[in-house]
Amino acid sequence: MIGKLKYPRYLNIKEEEFDRRIEKAYKLLSPCELCPRKCGVNRLEGEKGFCRSDKEVIVSSYNTHLGEEPPLVGYFGSGTIFFTNCNLKCVYCQNYPISQLGNGNRISLSELAKIMLALQKRKCHNINLVTPTHFVPQILRSLKSAIKMGLRLPIVYNSSGYDSVNTLKLLDGVVDIYLPDARYSDNEIARKYSTAPSYFEIMKKALREMYRQVGDLTVDKTGVAHSGMIVRHLVLPGGLSGTKKIMHFIAREISPHTYISLMAQYFPAYQAGQFLPLSRRIDREEYREALQAFKEEGLESGWFQKDM
Repeated sequence: MIGKLKYPRYLNIKEEEFDRRIEKAYKLLSPCELCPRKCGVNRLEGEKGFCRSDKEVIVSSYNTHLGEEPPLVGYFGSGTIFFTNCNLKCVYCQNYPISQLGNGNRISLSELAKIMLALQKRKCHNINLVTPTHFVPQILRSLKSAIKMGLRLPIVYNSSGYDSVNTLKLLDGVVDIYLPDARYSDNEIARKYSTAPSYFEIMKKALREMYRQVGDLTVDKTGVAHSGMIVRHLVLPGGLSGTKKIMHFIAREISPHTYISLMAQYFPAYQAGQFLPLSRRIDREEYREALQAFKEEGLESGWFQKDM
């Protein structure tokens, strides 16, 4: 880091350090150890592991998004880039055509950089990388190019929380805002419904590393976020998400000042109808219990569904 800290944080990274990060990230593609699964395939030679992705970036869409949390949306929206495929297989995924069916277009790294600049031109407040875990090396290389072309927006890393600490460390000083999910506190439930072994332990390590890098959420005088962490928690029917245990972890091991987005919008999408506990929406009492768990753990800030 050089001089006084600047935002976005990547403006503090020297070019040679950026190159070192990119080189190290690409080494994680062969054998692939980019995410906690460590599939071991050679993605640089076209092999595909659990995420069904090789070395080429696949993007389903990009746009100005007005439906994210308020500090991300601001006045002009969040500049979202939806990456195709995922390192989870959630049976209830609401974006399953993208995450599970592979809908999207292969693009070059220069095209990805130009997308970032196009979103900046639209006056978006940030570049919001949605499901980026399996494309971190490519994103870093594209980001370096975009910075040279004038990108000056904060980077949002919007993931499932099923991330490798080693990969996250390559993003230290690059990502400004972490937006992870905290989905489950029961590993067997995570395995059954998302094919995610040891989810709780892996997610906890990932969130600790994310918080170490960026700390609590900070906003400018207009209320727009420029750094920090927001944790999303989707309340599942039948208490499957283990809300109380997750809120306890965040309050005691991350920070009581952590902003929580407590989401009630679950509905039985994709294959959820085949699993009885997931075949219905949550009810008011289930959401009320989740909100009570948030309050009982002494957490202070977040966003809630007032119509529940």
